[in-house]
Amino acid sequence: MKNVREHPQQPEAESAPGSPVPANATEVLLDGHRATRDRVARSILDHGPSSAADLANRLGLTAAAVRRHLDGLVAAGLVESREQRVYGSRGRGRPAKVFALTESGRDAFYQAYDQLAADALRWIAEASGGGEAGAEAVAAFARARFARQGQKYLDALEQATADQRTEALAQALSADGYAATVRRVPSAAAAKAPAGAQLCQHHCPVAHIAEQFPQLCEAETEVFSQLLGTHVQRLATIAHGDGVCTTYVPAPGAAPSPQRGTGAAPTAGTTTEEAPATSARRNPA
Repeated sequence: MKNVREHPQQPEAESAPGSPVPANATEVLLDGHRATRDRVARSILDHGPSSAADLANRLGLTAAAVRRHLDGLVAAGLVESREQRVYGSRGRGRPAKVFALTESGRDAFYQAYDQLAADALRWIAEASGGGEAGAEAVAAFARARFARQGQKYLDALEQATADQRTEALAQALSADGYAATVRRVPSAAAAKAPAGAQLCQHHCPVAHIAEQFPQLCEAETEVFSQLLGTHVQRLATIAHGDGVCTTYVPAPGAAPSPQRGTGAAPTAGTTTEEAPATSARRNPA
């Protein structure tokens, strides 16, 4: 499991005025200013879409320096800007702008062991006879992997109260590099019903492998259900082209949410950073 953490603050290296912007992901991450730009990109990976002010505060840089690095990342196709969605009334002025990683931006962080892992899972499937038997062998591997991971989280969840178990799971996932957050949302059934929660994972170390082997996402969802003691529902995944992996956790005693795609997913009150995306999905192999 990769641990994704903020890099320690380093003296900032700035581009000389008029210096060319690198043309692609490899050049951006490997040029002479790699350390600072990598920190900016990785902070977005860890925390989800962020404003320049958020990044400056998080990384201990000036807002002007962050904007220069964001300009380079945007020009290279690693990062894109979008307006931050605001629910309810909004004050005067232009909507806040946030920056999110593009698919190419995520690819720049997912190169090291993806092919090796995909080859290993493909070998398991083929060695088990392929077809349904092979798919079940991969699923068994995925369930065993996430079960071991879940064992690490048991202590933290057992010490939490029933209504704080989702937050405890998010903290445990973040310690393992998933940059998880929780957002309470009202019940889809009734406004006065207990609020459920959306467990949002802004980073997934195995997203590219899960594109080819969805059993990984399914096994992770099963473990979440076991840890939280309730039926949970996966609303979105990075592996399928969404910006965030989002899992709906009903409130204790509440009915589960309708399945994704019915138009009734409980996303009221979510922000752009955490609401499931619905466009530009990838097709799993």
